Amino acid sequence: MDRLLLALVVIIGVPAATVLYAWLVEQLLARLPDRVAKGLRPWLWIAPAMVLLLSFLVYPVIRTVVLSFMNANSTTFVGLENFRYTFTDSLMLSAFRNNLVWLLIFPPVVVTIALLIAVLADRVKYEGLVKAVVFIPMAISFVAAGVIWKLMYDYQPAGRAQTGTLNAFLMGIFPDFEPVAWLINYPINNAALIVIGLWMWTGFSTVILSAGLKGIPDELLEASRIDGANEFQIFRHITFPLLSSTIAVVLTTQVISVLKIFDIIYVMTNGNFNTDVIANIMYKQLFTFHHLGRASAIATVLLLLTIPVMIFNVRRFNVQEELR
Repeated sequence: MDRLLLALVVIIGVPAATVLYAWLVEQLLARLPDRVAKGLRPWLWIAPAMVLLLSFLVYPVIRTVVLSFMNANSTTFVGLENFRYTFTDSLMLSAFRNNLVWLLIFPPVVVTIALLIAVLADRVKYEGLVKAVVFIPMAISFVAAGVIWKLMYDYQPAGRAQTGTLNAFLMGIFPDFEPVAWLINYPINNAALIVIGLWMWTGFSTVILSAGLKGIPDELLEASRIDGANEFQIFRHITFPLLSSTIAVVLTTQVISVLKIFDIIYVMTNGNFNTDVIANIMYKQLFTFHHLGRASAIATVLLLLTIPVMIFNVRRFNVQEELR
């Protein structure tokens, strides 16, 4: 009953409240002088969005930073103690290292594969089908993807029937192949987890890069072919430079996704076998060890790590706007 009531509030109440607010705003503005109403109208229209932004984004960020200087139950100020733990604890250092491995491998590889698919698919008639097939994993939640790949990576000792798809497939091709515990053996397990991320995010990157590819004028490419340029030269000197801004957007998006990677690790290994990442330790500190101070400190560090990426994106966007 409570869920039904909540659903009715969301489906009916929220739109009704929005319409009522708009009507009240216009009624108020109609009673004011035109010059005053013209100046107030934009602020009154964006006021609900600003309230939501402050309530659900700005305030939580400020509150998290404050809590990062408190003890486990937020009753005592401990200064930088939680940050000292974040940068000195052996498990945290291992998590930083694993995130760095993800950062060095995942973004460039996913962008390279996506760019290759986008360029090749652009030349065939069934381009839409190719992009749809590649994009399908994005329609699956990260938790569901983790369950799927857990079955793919399942391991049984040698001499027993392999229930994992990957081991069974490899043993079918290579009779002397020894089954591998993909999620247990380090550093193979981190590589196996990165493969799942590639499978999930390649479709998204392909669609974005393909859209950027469509924005390149065909006349420019045809003129290059008439001048005698081969396809590699066209890609190197025309296609790639014109796609650089789109590639930068996709790359920075993947960098942010890697910094806060969590779902795959949590479902597949829960950080065991030397696969832990920053976000997963933050989750454990908050919900397993109930240490709000450390969890907030880790969240603050994650926020600080993403800020340079966002600044880069904003500056690049401003440069593009100036060129236009």
